[in-house]
Amino acid sequence: MTADDSFGRLDDDDYPAYTMGRAAEMLGTTQGFLRALGEHRLITPLRSAGGHRRYSRYQLRIAARAREIVDQGTPIEAACRIVILEDQLEEAQRINAEYRRAAESAGPTAAA
Repeated sequence: MTADDSFGRLDDDDYPAYTMGRAAEMLGTTQGFLRALGEHRLITPLRSAGGHRRYSRYQLRIAARAREIVDQGTPIEAACRIVILEDQLEEAQRINAEYRRAAESAGPTAAA
């Protein structure tokens, strides 16, 4: 991938654009906190060719939510589980809404 290719992907939520140091700085936390989130399997950063952790914007949002919960006094293990469950619930609600829209657009005969 050339520099031009990677520059065009910066608006991609899943593109691992941030180093561990930059991610920790953006979140106002430590690199150790990010490592702990990985150990608890909340986020799994991609690795650069040199083996360095790289984070996406989506992963940073997940990490920020975990940090909010930890800052309220919740142990990190529990915070990670809460964030995972919140993410699963959001996905289930999105799928449910898609099914509802499909059923409504199919008309009353599909519901019968």
